[in-house]
Amino acid sequence: MNMKYRNIIFDFDGTLVDTAALIIETMHRTISALSLPDKSDEECKAIIGYRLEEIPSILWPEIPDLAQRYATVYREIFNSIKDSFKIRLYQHVFDTLTELNHKGIGMAIASSRSKASLQEYCSELHIADYFRMLVGGGDVEHGKPAPDPVNLILKTQKWDKDETLVVGDMNVDILMGKRSGTATCGVTYGNGSVSELEDAGADYIISDFSNLIRIVECLFYGTSTVPETFTTSSAATMAGR
Repeated sequence: MNMKYRNIIFDFDGTLVDTAALIIETMHRTISALSLPDKSDEECKAIIGYRLEEIPSILWPEIPDLAQRYATVYREIFNSIKDSFKIRLYQHVFDTLTELNHKGIGMAIASSRSKASLQEYCSELHIADYFRMLVGGGDVEHGKPAPDPVNLILKTQKWDKDETLVVGDMNVDILMGKRSGTATCGVTYGNGSVSELEDAGADYIISDFSNLIRIVECLFYGTSTVPETFTTSSAATMAGR
C-alpha cells in the first residue's frame, strides 16, 4: 500500500506518554527549593516542551543566571521522586506504534528531555525497539521550537522531509516541524490546547492517537488528498468539541 508519510517523528511528553503530574510536581519542588516566585499548575504545564535551561528565562526573566541552577536542582528532584509516579502510555499508543512499525513506517523521537531519560522510559514502557533514533535536548544546539532536532533526524536517517510527519502536543512541536519543512500533526489530549495547535499551523489535529494510521494511509480513501476531517479546518470536530 502506498503511504502519504513514510516516517514519523514524535514528541515524547504529552504525546506518547503522560508525564504531566510528575513534571509539574518536580517544578513546584524546584521552585520551592530555589525560593523562586511560585507558578500555578497551568503555568508549569504550559512550559512543558522546552529544555530545562530555557525555562527560567521564560518564567522568571527578571532573575539572571538561573538556568544552570534550575536545571541541576530540577534533575536532582526529578530523580528522587520519579519512582513514586506511575508513568503510562496514552490510550492506543502501543497498539498504534505496533501497527505503524508493522507497516514499515520509520519512527523517531525528538524530545527536550535528556537522551538517557528517553532511553530509560522507552525501555520501561517496551517501545524502544520501535524507534530508529532518539534525540534529546542535549543533542542539538537549539531546542524546540527551532528545527534542529528534526533536522538532525532527517539528516542522520536520510529521510525525505516531504515524506515525514512531526507529531506533538505543544505549539513548539508544530513550529519545530514546520521550520524543518515537514508536515505536522497536533494531538489534543496532552499539555497544549487546540487553539495553540491551530495558531502554530498544524496540518492535522487529532484527539485519538490511533487516527495517525488513517493519516498515514490517506491513499486508502482513494485520493491523494487528505480527508477533510483530519485537517485543521475541522480541528474542533477532531478534538471532540
